[in-house]
Amino acid sequence: MASRRRMLAQSLACLALPVISAPALSQTWPSQPIRLVVTFPPGGSSDLVARLIGPLLGEALGQPVVVENRPGAGSTIGAGHVAAAAPDGYTLLMSNSSPMSISPTLMQKPTYDPIASFEHLAYVGDVPTVLVVHPSLPVKDFASFLAWAKAQPDPVPFGSGGAASVGHIVGEILAQKSGLRLQHIPYKGAGPMRSDLLGGQIKVAIDALPQNLQFLKTGQLKLLAVTSSKRVALAPELPTVVELGLPELVAENFVGVSAPAGLPAPVAKRLVEALGGILAKPDVQAKLQAMGFELESKSPVGFADFIKRQGEQWAPVVKRSGATL
Repeated sequence: MASRRRMLAQSLACLALPVISAPALSQTWPSQPIRLVVTFPPGGSSDLVARLIGPLLGEALGQPVVVENRPGAGSTIGAGHVAAAAPDGYTLLMSNSSPMSISPTLMQKPTYDPIASFEHLAYVGDVPTVLVVHPSLPVKDFASFLAWAKAQPDPVPFGSGGAASVGHIVGEILAQKSGLRLQHIPYKGAGPMRSDLLGGQIKVAIDALPQNLQFLKTGQLKLLAVTSSKRVALAPELPTVVELGLPELVAENFVGVSAPAGLPAPVAKRLVEALGGILAKPDVQAKLQAMGFELESKSPVGFADFIKRQGEQWAPVVKRSGATL
């Protein structure tokens, strides 16, 4: 009997607790700084976008947004960290193709699900990758690169931003489809890889297009082909892999903002509205396009559906590539 009385008393006490309405929560959040996790080291496309929109998001929400780089294990370290974080809006992820569409297929024991573990809030755009070579290589275009690579007695090393990156997968598929012998050299981020490429320590890489455009103009690197279905406005002279007869190499390396699943609806609404407002600014769009992004507006539902479809499309490709984490 005493036990029943205690249970009744506890129930009444719970009912007496103040209920925070959705509008009230929306007004009180955020009350502390927000972390924006990047799954690559500084210098890559995700990092550049984070450092562009982070301060603007902080202004919109009234709290600092701190960019935190957590690279490693095919971007699964950073993505897994966000998936396991409290769904309170204080930990966000710069989501991208590597942890969402590639690495889940390669993980022996997945630590997160690209759909069920996240609230996908804002799609930014996608960046094509590019086959890039050091100017000391005796090649002038994609065809002469293939001929040169096939004539080498040993496998040709190629660099990428890391294991299970889009560059890694594109390189493996290029080797399969073209009959090349390529040896993947994974780096801890595109920045260190690009430094070695510029210095001639490696001669071939598959990297995001935007960060290489300046080196195309200065002649420090040769860009041979982009992994898009149509030519890119910033470098219209570069042929696409479709034109070169390799449509299997088309790769949409997307970037967006996601949060842990279970985010309170009022917090999600504020984030979606704030991010949408930032990404609609003409000056922000101009800066993103200057980075080489193909921009597109997607709703959160549309963004999640895009990730699901991309994962389904990439899974068999990733398995065939032979890539491992």
